[in-house]
Order: sequence, then structure tokens, then C-alpha cells
Amino acid sequence: MPGKATVAEKILANLKGLRKHLQEDEQPLATIPGIWDAGQGNASTACDIVLTNQRLFGYYFVSFPRERLFLDALPLSSITGVSLRKKSFEPLFRELQINSGRRKVYVRASRQKIEELYSALHSAIETTSEEQVPSPTLEATSEEQVSSPALVYERQEVHNQFETSPLGITVLFVGGLILEMVGAILWMRTGSSAMGLPLCFAGLLAVFFAIRTGRQRARQDKQ
Repeated sequence: MPGKATVAEKILANLKGLRKHLQEDEQPLATIPGIWDAGQGNASTACDIVLTNQRLFGYYFVSFPRERLFLDALPLSSITGVSLRKKSFEPLFRELQINSGRRKVYVRASRQKIEELYSALHSAIETTSEEQVPSPTLEATSEEQVSSPALVYERQEVHNQFETSPLGITVLFVGGLILEMVGAILWMRTGSSAMGLPLCFAGLLAVFFAIRTGRQRARQDKQ
């Protein structure tokens, strides 16, 4: 298809080094900027999210000052469920939770980009399934494919408390830093620890609880 070929060439031209990491007959279909969270540890990676006719993966490649490559992929054939998640107090961002066997991957991006990826992923998986025609001589394989569970697509509303939402954590963290700075300035200008120290201490506590809440939230998201 000329349209698909044009899209693929644009993606390959924009993403440095991608061409040599594609598999045989693999063709890029869509890409968005986002955050790829493999659900292992607390690491999330800002990268390009690339959808091809064979895989979905997070990717980036830089050559300066030294070469660094990130490529974490899920075969489309291994995906068993896709959930588009809208979280309270996160009006600008959405999240895709992608289930693949025992593994869960989270993709976060702006609302518009996630909607585009969700639709493109749905279409790519359906197209891939239709193209995988079973051999007529392998009756057992055909029966297994018929009895395999259907892939689940869903939209979820995730309700969080404000204080545990990313917005709430950010407000607490920034507010704590401001309190610390105001306390330090008052202490320096007045020379009175009785005026500045309580604000510094309150700010320090706010920053501490913001960091702790953020780590707890990250662990809960991966469960």
C-alpha cells in the first residue's frame, strides 16, 4: 500500500537507527512520543513508542557523546489485553496498560496521542490475526487457535485520591521547596531561627512525604 509505505518511510527517516533494528518484513505503522514503563523496578523511560505490523516497542538511539540504545518490545501475537486508563486528577495524560502473558507494560502520553496509539494498536492486532491463516494440515493447531481466549480491549476510569495523584504529589513537593526557601530567607534576614526554622522543617517534611508517596504509587502501579 503506497500510503503505508509513505508512513513507514517517514518514521524511518525521523527515528535514527531504527531501520537496522527491524525484523524481516517488519514495517512501522505509527509512532508517538511517550513514556515506556516495563513494570520492572521503578524505571520509566521517555522514548518513542513505535508500532509495527509485528511488534510494539519503546525505542531511542543516541550516538553522542556515546552510543546508547533502548529497545524493549512486545510481539503483537503475545498481547492478551489492552486497557486505556483515565486517571482522576490527570486531565492531560492517559495510560495504556498492555498485558502480554505474565508481563504488563504501561505506556503514558498525552490524551490525543494515546487515543491514536490505542486505535492503531487495535487495528494492527486485528490485521495480524487475519493474516495468520492456519495450515489446513495442522488441525490440532487450528482447534487450539479457535479455543484460545479472545483479546480484551477496555477503557478504565481509575479514581485516585488527590494527595496520591501525580498532581497532588507535585503540589506537595513544590510547596515543600517553597516553604524551605521562604524559611531560609526569613532566617537570614531576621536572624531569628524561631521564625525561619519551623517553615524549613515543614517544607522538609512536605518534600519527604511527596517522595515517599511517589515511590509507593509507583510500586502500586506495577502490581
